[in-house]
Amino acid sequence: MKKLSFYSRAIILTAVFLSPLFWRGVGGEAIAQKTAYVDLDYILTNIPEYKSAQEQLDQISLGWQKEIEGKLAIVDRLYKSFQAEEILLTQDMKKKREDEIITKEKEAKELQKQRFGVDGDLYKKRQELVKPIQDKVYNAIKELAEKQMIAIMFNKSAELNILFANPKYDKSDEVLEAMGYKPGSSSKDKEKEKK
Repeated sequence: MKKLSFYSRAIILTAVFLSPLFWRGVGGEAIAQKTAYVDLDYILTNIPEYKSAQEQLDQISLGWQKEIEGKLAIVDRLYKSFQAEEILLTQDMKKKREDEIITKEKEAKELQKQRFGVDGDLYKKRQELVKPIQDKVYNAIKELAEKQMIAIMFNKSAELNILFANPKYDKSDEVLEAMGYKPGSSSKDKEKEKK
């Protein structure tokens, strides 16, 4: 089971503690709050730009991985060569070769960190390609929720465990339509076929 992120836990705890406020007014009368859910994985897989961005990221990532593997292969060759010739080398020559190996290995690790690190090139490229699409989806969800007066919109595909979800409250297709996309035939149709 996946561990919940700090933000997911904070949202869940906030919802748990504030839920009595949603259901009871100041005078104690019940106030009904509309809730619904979307399946973000389903929505994103039905947006061609998202698929294209993911494919582009995969290609870039693969290229960078090959670049790093090439540098590590050089380190491996240098090390094997050093081991084979070590007994023939003077102390100064050994030191130079060891330093060269260490330097090349550091370069490879630095490149790996630069490409795949926390704020690395892949993260920045993902932000550049995917974030605008995610923002459009978020805005469409927000507009739909405001238009239909939905107080809380859950993400069915997130770490939040939804034990049961009535399909009539699934707003995923409406979000896609609001964004100008045709709902697709991914996992949702398979779920409906099972029922």
